[in-house]
Amino acid sequence: MTDEPTIVTRADIAGGLASLGVAPGDVILAHSSLSRFGRVEGGADAVIDALLEAVGPRGTLLVPTHTWSAVNAKEPVFDVRRTPSVVGRITEVFRRRPGALRSLHPTHSCAAIGPAQEEMLDGHETQVTPCGSRSPYQRLIERGGTIVFLGVTLQVNTTFHALEEMACVPWLFDRFEMLYVVDYDRIERKVPSRRHADGLRRDYEALEPVLEREGALVKGHIGEAGVRVLDAARMADILLPRMAENPFLTLGVEFARRERTRYDEWRHCW
Repeated sequence: MTDEPTIVTRADIAGGLASLGVAPGDVILAHSSLSRFGRVEGGADAVIDALLEAVGPRGTLLVPTHTWSAVNAKEPVFDVRRTPSVVGRITEVFRRRPGALRSLHPTHSCAAIGPAQEEMLDGHETQVTPCGSRSPYQRLIERGGTIVFLGVTLQVNTTFHALEEMACVPWLFDRFEMLYVVDYDRIERKVPSRRHADGLRRDYEALEPVLEREGALVKGHIGEAGVRVLDAARMADILLPRMAENPFLTLGVEFARRERTRYDEWRHCW
């Protein structure tokens, strides 16, 4: 005899989000794993419908539609209409929805539905880095938005990369690539891109206790999925001063030790 998966409905998800503080009019960025819920009636579309219901018609929903593992120096073209998201079924279904708009960044795009979609996405392709000042991630912080994690942990929190950029940590980038974007009008444009250093494991989950203790993070469950709701502006207020004191804060212990040694050697040379 096998355990049957938990059945989760759109109403369950919308109600769970409301109980964790997601409210009509909010601007939220949702990271997600469909399989972690159990069995969702209606699949990815039901999750998307629930998120849109939670923020209401005055709110805006963003999801990451990243292509960092598919677009690179050897395969340098990102087509906003055709290049699939590499970060989950929900994100791929969402970007194809009528009314969804996708930012034009070649590796770290977001898609959005709602009245603030253009405000959040416009100009992302002008950024040499993935999470710069005109990225949806820094704009979410400025807007006082919310980051929702459905069945995933803070380990996938792209907005932590925005904090790393804002704190100017010395280890973040290791190469430059010329990438290309094909926009909605089928016009190709160059996007010079600094790429995140490969092989540096973050330990974002280690930051969860302080965020929860300081009131920026609340946790709960919907079906079998752990759910986290994070105040983006409060997150920045808590962590940026700590990152100014310790630029290696978001790295795992071994990587932090290695990068700190390398940085100290580099400073000594200069």
